Formats: sequence, C-alpha cells, structure tokens
Amino acid sequence: MTTVDLNADLGESFGVWQLGDDEAMLGVVTSANVACGFHAGDPALLLRTCRTAAQRGVAVGAQVSYSDLAGFGRRFIDVTPEDLTADVIYQIGALQAIAHAAGTTVNYVKPHGALYNTIVSHREQAAAVAAAVAAVDAGLPVLGLSSSVFFAEASARGLRTVPEAFADRAYRPDGTLVSRRERGSVLHDPGEIAERVSSMVMSGQVAAIDGTIIPITTESICVHGDSPGAVQIATTVRERLVADGIELAAFG
Repeated sequence: MTTVDLNADLGESFGVWQLGDDEAMLGVVTSANVACGFHAGDPALLLRTCRTAAQRGVAVGAQVSYSDLAGFGRRFIDVTPEDLTADVIYQIGALQAIAHAAGTTVNYVKPHGALYNTIVSHREQAAAVAAAVAAVDAGLPVLGLSSSVFFAEASARGLRTVPEAFADRAYRPDGTLVSRRERGSVLHDPGEIAERVSSMVMSGQVAAIDGTIIPITTESICVHGDSPGAVQIATTVRERLVADGIELAAFG
C-alpha cells in the first residue's frame, strides 16, 4: 500500500491576531509544520499547538523562516550565511524546548515562505540552512522541493530529504511554485485540489499553470493552514486519498 504524509503550516497566529484553525487541522493532518516565532507564532500559542499535536499523535516539525514578522516571512532577506545558520539553529532550539514541555519532539525541519523558495536555487542560503539542521541534529529530516539545491546541500551533510508537493499552489513548468504575487498561484476549489493531489500521489504527475503535465516526486503533501477554507480543503484531500487506497501517516 502506498503511504503519504499530509502536512499543514500551523501555529501562525500571533497574540490577538488569529490565522487559520489549528484545532480543526490537527484532526486532519499527520504532520504539523509549527512556526518558530520568526515569521509568526507566540510562545503560548506554540505550546498549545504542540500539546494538541501530541494528544492527537500528529508529528511536529520546526517551520523555520527569515526574521520577518511584519512580512509573514514572505519577503526575501539578503542575510549572511553565518547569520542565517544561527537564526535557524535558534528557531529549532526554541521549538524543541516547547515540544519537549508539551510531551512531544521536533521530528523534522521545513523552511517557510520566502526562505523555502529562495533555497531552491540560492546555494549559499541553502547551505546555511542545511548546516544549521546538521549542527542541531543530523537525524532530523528536511522537507523541500526534490530538485532544489537545498536537497543537494542537505544530502551532502548526511541529512534525510523528504520531497514535498503542494496541494493548493500552482506550479511552473520547471517544477517550482508560481509566485503568490501572480494570478492563479493559489488554488481554492477543494474538489479540484483533491483531484490534482490524487494525480500527484498515484501517477507522479501534476498540471503546471500553462497546462503542461510535469513529473512530481512527493512523500508529503502540504495544505496551507492559512488559506481560506483550509480545513475543508485538507478534509477533502484526505478523503480522496483514503478512497484511492492511500495510507496517510507521518513519514518516519
């Protein structure tokens, strides 16, 4: 039986500002990419999120980012490799302590937003993130795009790489994500999204934004927790995969 992980970005509210429905999403996904405070998430929220994840048997991952609360981590920052490595180490360490207090552990690392997209091709920053993960715990897998230089740098340091696909984001013909600034970059119809996820997992293919069919490799499917209708999308995707005979489980 084919097995795939279903993940979502959670813990992204901040103080009185509420984003997404972590409680509901943790009843659907198998892995939670929990913010670490640099792009979103306050300590009390992160502790609650990790506690709920622990109670429901959902794996916790550190979602590391640029230091950019105002931009939600979606703006490129020309940070030095030394500073970026330190920033990522700091974030993983913070979430490790919170996860431990909540009765769980950090099981993997996933870059967020602009950092995620930048290290697809920016070798210096990719190496900095990979070096940070290896310095904290070389046993931590990393999530990312299969063809990225980040995966090359991570593999060179002995890290396990877990290829990820996005349920609700449009792809370019080269396999990279369409910028959120462009029309059609984010998908919203649950049925359409579930259909393309089924194709990703069952056939290893997805339609790019120009209609071309491109190959895609995935061990984990991401549904963005901050998207409108995220819970319905995640639920529909889960139901479709189960109907396809796919087992949903955290990678391990």
